[in-house]
Formats: sequence, structure tokens, C-alpha cells
Amino acid sequence: MKSIDPETIEKLPGTRLKPTDTFRFRCHKDLSCFNRCCRNLNLFLYPYDVVRLKKALGLDADQFLETHVDVILREGNHFPDVLLRMADNETRTCPFLSSAGCTVYPDRPDTCRTFPVEHGILFRGQGQSERVSFFRPPDFCQGQHENQTWTLRGWADDQDAATYNQMTAQWAEIKSLFQKNPWGSAGMNSSKGKMAFMAAYNIDRFREFVFQSSFLKRYRIKKNLAKKWRINDRELMLFGFEWIRYFVWGIASPNIRI
Repeated sequence: MKSIDPETIEKLPGTRLKPTDTFRFRCHKDLSCFNRCCRNLNLFLYPYDVVRLKKALGLDADQFLETHVDVILREGNHFPDVLLRMADNETRTCPFLSSAGCTVYPDRPDTCRTFPVEHGILFRGQGQSERVSFFRPPDFCQGQHENQTWTLRGWADDQDAATYNQMTAQWAEIKSLFQKNPWGSAGMNSSKGKMAFMAAYNIDRFREFVFQSSFLKRYRIKKNLAKKWRINDRELMLFGFEWIRYFVWGIASPNIRI
């Protein structure tokens, strides 16, 4: 889910969909293009994707990031993108693709879940934002010629994508703050930058920071919240978003008090 500039929205490829619009799509193994969309991808991973995938694979966050992720800081950006590392083979397949299909299907990333729809956040300034959606299958996709009809809500329900979409939208709100440079000349490799990346993408190290440093002595945190953060990765991830807003940008949070 990407931030979208109001001035460029009409130039984006694909068909923009309103909540009441419909589109046709059905993917199944009898299509000649089956699994072709799982090759040679620039597949962005968002924080909730990492939380789900590392748990499904039985890895801690360090292991997952080291094995399956490329972290790329693009020119002009002030927070890195996290991409799934493709397999080292001729067609650069997704590392979780087998001859039988997706091996992590119940925990597949938001982008995979939402395909062939793409979502973005249109920021209009002064804290106003709007979710926008586009029907954008690749030309080779035969599923777009099937007869099954969907609305955005129906497709999200069918793909169990509602929670993923919600988590990614919340991350997009945080990511939009980084249109400005908060690091100065120190850059993302500063201690502040590394802390922000950890809070977003390395949930296990962030948990260690919260519970094994002086954090809980320096800040007043409600006990019921701390209990959730010990055992619930999603709740801790959402607190990580709050922490980035507070620690990097100085935005007050009711859950962080000195």
C-alpha cells in the first residue's frame, strides 16, 4: 500500500474502483498462467506481513530478515522499503512457491492476498487521507477473463484480507511521515534510524528493548498493555508504530507517558 500524490492519481495504471464497483476475476490451477504472478517480483513486505510469515516459518525476526528480505533505501526516501528476496533461480520465483502452489498460503503477504487489486492511501494534507483501489492484473493474467464477479469488500472477505489491509493502512500512515527527513545528516544508519526500523520490522528485538531495557522504568505503561505486548506480536507491532511517531516525530501518545 503506497502513498499517492493527488496530482498523479489520474495517471496511475489500472482501473480505479469505488466500493460499489465490481470486477471479474478467478484464479485456479487450470489457467495457463497459474503461478506466473509468483515470479520475478518486487514484492513489498509490510510489518504485519513479517509478523505472520516469520511465525509461520518458525523463525525469529532476525532469521527471517536475514534469510528472506532485501532492505532498500531508494534515492529521495527517508525510510527503507522491505522486499521479499526472490529465489536464486532462472525465473526468480517466490521462495515460498512449490509445484503445488504457495507453501505459506494462510500467511501470504498483503500484496498477494489483495491481487489483482492494489490499494493506496491518498493524502490530501492536514491529516486527511482516503484509501483508493485499482484493478490492475498483469496482461498475462487469464483470471481477469473469468466470469466470477466481486466487489472490493467481497474480495477482501474471500481472501481473508481485511486485517492485513487494516494493518498495512496503519503502516502507510506512519510511512507517510517520512516524506520529510527526520534524521538530518546522520541518516537511517544512526541509532535513531535503527531504532525506528527495529520497532517496525523486528518485533522480537523490539520486545527485548521494551522488556529488557530501562524502558518500563522510564515510561508509565498500563499493566494490561504490557501483558499484551509480551505475548501478542500484532499488539506489540501497533505499539511500535506509536513509538515511531513519538520517538522520531515527537507526536504524543496516550500509551507513552514519562
